[in-house]
Amino acid sequence: MDVLISITALVFLSPVFAVIAVLIKLEDGGRAIYSHERIGQGGQRFRLYKFRSMVENADEILFSDPNLYSQIRSGTHKLKDDPRITKIGRLIRKYSLDELPQFWNVLMGEMSFVGPRAYRPDELERYHEEHPENGKSLALILSVKPGITGLWQVTGRSTVTFDERIEIESSYVKKRCLLTDLGIMLKTPLAVLQAKGAS
Repeated sequence: MDVLISITALVFLSPVFAVIAVLIKLEDGGRAIYSHERIGQGGQRFRLYKFRSMVENADEILFSDPNLYSQIRSGTHKLKDDPRITKIGRLIRKYSLDELPQFWNVLMGEMSFVGPRAYRPDELERYHEEHPENGKSLALILSVKPGITGLWQVTGRSTVTFDERIEIESSYVKKRCLLTDLGIMLKTPLAVLQAKGAS
């Protein structure tokens, strides 16, 4: 099902991919696709692809501003008014269009269409240090492939805390089945259109 969904999406959404890429390029001349390291099934690391929604030197800005770094590395890691986000980036993030290139990750077998959110190595390391009591929940989450959409995304995304996200996603893995995944798939378009919890 993942292979079928990803091939279908990559083919039929190719015009959307092209338009978004051109708009990003026109805004600041930078690259359209951005990739960064995430933790996948079994703790394996992979490159996750997205449409670039931030300025090219976003990481430099982050690490040079202690206040910004502190805000982003606390809670859900998202800011309502992140100064690094471009105009086009704000639009595509609002409707999760920046996530479309992840269908390539699904096709490559690194992700599933439905699953827990793919975690960054630094946020997992930090969470392990601060909340070692939740190690079993994290291990459970990492036992399956991360997804483009999932229970956390249709529940509230950045409006929930990181602890709540861990609870939601570990609960999903425990009850994971085809019917649950189909239900999440059906809820995803509405969650995207409502831009619930997006930033």
